[in-house]
Amino acid sequence: MLSTRGFRRLLAVRFTAQWGDGMFQAALGGAVLFNPEREADPVAVAIGLAVLFLPYSIIGPFAGALLDRWDRRRVLWAANLVRAVLTVVVAILVATGVGGPPLYLGALAVTGVTRFVLAGLSAALPHVVEEKHLVESNVLAATAGAAVAAVGGACAIALRGVFGPDNAGGATVTVIASLGALTAALLAMGFRPGLLGPDEPKEAKRALVAVARGLVDGARATAAVPSASASFAALVAHRLAFGVSTLLMLLLFRHGFTQHGVLLTGMGGIGEMVALAAGGLGMAAVVTPWLVRRLGRAGAIRVALVLGALTQLALSVHIRMEMALIGAFLLTGAGQIVKLCADSSVQSEVDDDTRGRVFALYDAVFNIGYVVAVAAAALLAPPTGRSPLLLVLAAACYLLGLVGHELLRRRHPRAPKHPASRGFPQGESRNLSADTWADEIPDSPGQKPRLAETGER
Repeated sequence: MLSTRGFRRLLAVRFTAQWGDGMFQAALGGAVLFNPEREADPVAVAIGLAVLFLPYSIIGPFAGALLDRWDRRRVLWAANLVRAVLTVVVAILVATGVGGPPLYLGALAVTGVTRFVLAGLSAALPHVVEEKHLVESNVLAATAGAAVAAVGGACAIALRGVFGPDNAGGATVTVIASLGALTAALLAMGFRPGLLGPDEPKEAKRALVAVARGLVDGARATAAVPSASASFAALVAHRLAFGVSTLLMLLLFRHGFTQHGVLLTGMGGIGEMVALAAGGLGMAAVVTPWLVRRLGRAGAIRVALVLGALTQLALSVHIRMEMALIGAFLLTGAGQIVKLCADSSVQSEVDDDTRGRVFALYDAVFNIGYVVAVAAAALLAPPTGRSPLLLVLAAACYLLGLVGHELLRRRHPRAPKHPASRGFPQGESRNLSADTWADEIPDSPGQKPRLAETGER
């Protein structure tokens, strides 16, 4: 794949754009949360996280629709240029000490434009790689891009130490972050016009209507498949609990913890916590296939939800830095297990003609649930973040998610309209009831896999 010039250039656009995005998010967090000239209370933290996450849910579906009409090469260079300019504007606001709505609106604009960039990169990928390499190229681009974004965040934290934690230092780091978007724009200009698609442009007005209808269709399609709606409920429960924990940990590392040994407070402590959370993601990638083989998808989700609840309860009893770091590892890993199982459920059991709309809804609820939990916790959390009650409530979210998961799974599943679409050859007659289909889905231990997966007919 790397021997293809178009793929190399698109990868370079992604890396520079995501490096700048990681820099910007870490710089903004440092400017608002860990700046001695700004007193960040829980509500300010909640607003800051909402600014960083909501654009991905609100703008994402519409960005995808418009990218099916506009030249994606033009979107990539123009959006990155706009993002660079807006990043400098945010840096000026930080330097002059402006906070509140002007700062949040500026950051909201930057992250909103970033969503256009990331959606454009994904939509353009099939135009620069062969179809047989599409899966591998997606894995490489997404994984390496996330790693580069993390490197950008680490660069911002390091540069904050160089330029200082005050407004001037935060503004300097934010300006440097704009170089990623500017470089990405210059690289995107190197593509030939029209090379990245779309092949058949659609009218924007009709596309926007399709987005609105698609979210409703996605909800209906999710509700029609019990295993998908059950895993969806489990994932929402995790995001609610994880949002509460995120707010409390940010406040604790700013106000509640004391540095000792290699364990740091402030932005350094947040960096350590992010590193352990990344380890939790890696653990989930290894453990999830093993759990699913032995317990089924439903069993793996049950284990993850119970692990999340127990971790939150342990944190509520021992609110210490060591437990917070261990909790970051376990909670992130548990959530990733739930997410991987939910992805698998949607990909294998939701009809292909509605699968994209289900994932669009899935993405929106995923981030909106997180922000809602952060906002609710901000109204109850003390400034130091020490709140055993909120951690117990987060544990209750996991347990309620477990109950919802079990109730939704026990609904009578629908039989697919066309058995051929589920792995059987066209023209072969199999009169399968809904219960028989449920038996052939490896959602629980002991069930045989689909015949298509074993090579039998």
